[in-house]
Amino acid sequence: MNTNLLKTYIALFSLVLAFNLKAQDPEFTQFYANPLYLNPAFAGTHNCPRVSMNYRNQWPGISGTFVTQSVSYDQNVRGLKGGLGLLVTNDVAAKTLSTLNVSGIYSYQFKVSRQFSIRAGFQATFFQKSLDWSKLTFGDMIDPRRGFVYQTADIPRGGRKTGVDFSAGLLGFSKNFYFGFAAHHLTEPDESLVQGNSPLPMKLTGHAGALISLSESKYSQNDAKISPNVLFRQQGTFQQLNLGLYVTKGPLWFGAWYRNADAFILLIGLQSDLAKIGYSYDVTTSKLTLATAGSHEVSFQLNFTCKPPRKRYRTISCPSF
Repeated sequence: MNTNLLKTYIALFSLVLAFNLKAQDPEFTQFYANPLYLNPAFAGTHNCPRVSMNYRNQWPGISGTFVTQSVSYDQNVRGLKGGLGLLVTNDVAAKTLSTLNVSGIYSYQFKVSRQFSIRAGFQATFFQKSLDWSKLTFGDMIDPRRGFVYQTADIPRGGRKTGVDFSAGLLGFSKNFYFGFAAHHLTEPDESLVQGNSPLPMKLTGHAGALISLSESKYSQNDAKISPNVLFRQQGTFQQLNLGLYVTKGPLWFGAWYRNADAFILLIGLQSDLAKIGYSYDVTTSKLTLATAGSHEVSFQLNFTCKPPRKRYRTISCPSF
């Protein structure tokens, strides 16, 4: 196929996507390294103040990559009988479409029994989505020989869209088992930048896992543990199933996940009482394998010290990455 003609098709196809596709949330591979993004009920589960930072570069081999960054802070507040959290996420698609979310979170924890606790979280989000029309290309800009040399006759549209969104989540956990459910975008806010109505579909997430010690000693700080996990997510017509396993030995974490019909994921992490750092790489297994160059993700977490929790307060034991 002629190269210039191919560029024309790509430009037209990109415009169709901009007008007709329903939006979806950006993806993070290291779910538990970005706990507030996964489920608002995680706010305060570490008890002491915690700062989490995440960076993801998805499909760097394709022109117009997807880069997502997030920063969060949370801690338990005894006077409120729960946790408070702040989450800021910025997503940039193809250096053209940007989405900024700023969320405030409150979670409440109560004991069901001596061994089992439940935590409920509520999240309010201010979002701003913007489109840089000047970076879009159209078919009437292409010269058959010289490429993109003309000005488009298309009338600039888009600009900026702001609004408020709400989410909620639930966690149930004991010493060695945990599960959770989160519902994001409860009101399905309109995100349209171009024309008509474009609601952001509700995102439903279910996740569960266990922590299994491989050591006979109950007092060892560096014993080996394994943690099988499962996560299911649905947003609109999109469905995703993730199956994974973590292995920890002392300060080292290793993990492997499979995201159905999309990617095989490898993770490695290093942790201490103060800080945790993790890296993951998504090996694309779909038809885009050769073109994407996979996805890279880095996480960093700071855990500050504070007064020890009361005996009746239970922190959740789950993977860090």
